[in-house]
Amino acid sequence: MTEDEHVANVVLGGGESGKYIAWELAEQGHPVVVIERGLIGGSCPNIACLPSKNEIHSAQVANFVHRAAEYGVRAQAVAVDMAGVRARKRAMVDAEIAGHRARFARPNLTFLLAEGRVVGPRTVEARSAGGGARRFVAERLFLDLGTRARVPDIPGLAEAAPLTHVEALELGHLPPHLIVIGVGYIGVELAQAFRRFGSRVTMVGRDAQLMPREEPEVAAALRAIFEDEGIEIVLGASPLAVEGRSGQRVRLRVKTADGERTGERTIEGSDLLVATGRAPNTRGIGLEEAGIALDARGFVKVDDRLQTSAPGVWAMGECAGSPMFTHVAHDDFRIVRDNLAGRPRSTRGRLVPFCVFTDPQLARVGIDEATARRRGTAVRVARLPMARVLRARAIGELRGFMKALVDAASDRILGFTMLGAEAGEVVSVVQTAMLAGLPYTALRDAILAHPTMAEGLGVLLANVPG
Repeated sequence: MTEDEHVANVVLGGGESGKYIAWELAEQGHPVVVIERGLIGGSCPNIACLPSKNEIHSAQVANFVHRAAEYGVRAQAVAVDMAGVRARKRAMVDAEIAGHRARFARPNLTFLLAEGRVVGPRTVEARSAGGGARRFVAERLFLDLGTRARVPDIPGLAEAAPLTHVEALELGHLPPHLIVIGVGYIGVELAQAFRRFGSRVTMVGRDAQLMPREEPEVAAALRAIFEDEGIEIVLGASPLAVEGRSGQRVRLRVKTADGERTGERTIEGSDLLVATGRAPNTRGIGLEEAGIALDARGFVKVDDRLQTSAPGVWAMGECAGSPMFTHVAHDDFRIVRDNLAGRPRSTRGRLVPFCVFTDPQLARVGIDEATARRRGTAVRVARLPMARVLRARAIGELRGFMKALVDAASDRILGFTMLGAEAGEVVSVVQTAMLAGLPYTALRDAILAHPTMAEGLGVLLANVPG
């Protein structure tokens, strides 16, 4: 029988929130046990953010070579080596893992690669691949369980062994025809990357637009860019059944809607990628039996300080229903850390930016027009085509636009959207002004370096209606 080991802190899951709370507590001299089932450092450096952006950048390089003549450069025909793309990505991941191993090898910290299961109040059993087991009773338990790709219940889909983003980033060959089910963040990023590598790509979505959570003008602009690159987009299509096997030959049958008419269509391809959302890794590991409540979707119920329904237990990151971004998971860690130290901090009112790494990038912070209307907030709206930004004209990246929402009464910026080159960097400038509570005129009248993308903010905000 396994004996209980009493420890001060147990962290179940070593992703962004979990690893940072473990490192912080260990640095303060508090003993910590981290139980991670396989990804040293979590999803971000292993199978998600960093690897995907690594391969997306390789695809952008291939696109630059394809477009070399536009820049006055003569280039030979592009030959994409997917094994080489994968090797470059793996080298980066290996370096990240090595760095994390070094950080986990510190005093006061025990790091275990093992399956963790909650077997009682603040009690976790860790079972290693070799069959050994240890049981820890903690004074404080921190849950950082993460999420996994959700594969919808479509007849024949599981038998087709579809790719998720994890397997797609490990491909050493180029799919002749990739069918992507899903038109959200992951779907659009990988669809464009594989198109640029040389695959024929068909995207299929239930919704009436790409990026269903974004404004129609954003979705329409991104769709035009994708179709110009040769990506086929099938919207308003509900998958009915799948035949075949991904990597060989697959047939996806969908029900389509065109106004009041409906019909069926079969899409044939070589590979199938599912990008239809995320599911929390919370079921079947004893949480509810230990008094840790879950919501109807399976996410851990937490308060605004990320405390669960069980005393001495916190949940952080995606498993707690936080916005699914690494930068939010890191802020979850800071909220828990500060509250443990007696510095009250809450998840309420967080200003969360995001960036989708299509080319051009899509970035947004704050509210959009639909949200402003729903809230009854009077706003003034300014728009600027990227073609009017001098940096964009200099480098030939004219696609997209900037858009700002300004409060009609206070002159504060309430929201900003940019579809354009380097949007992920520009959004941080606007976010800083929003956090400082500055009126839009402060950015409008600032001396911004020339020629930069951020310089376009001055032109954009000069267009705010009076």
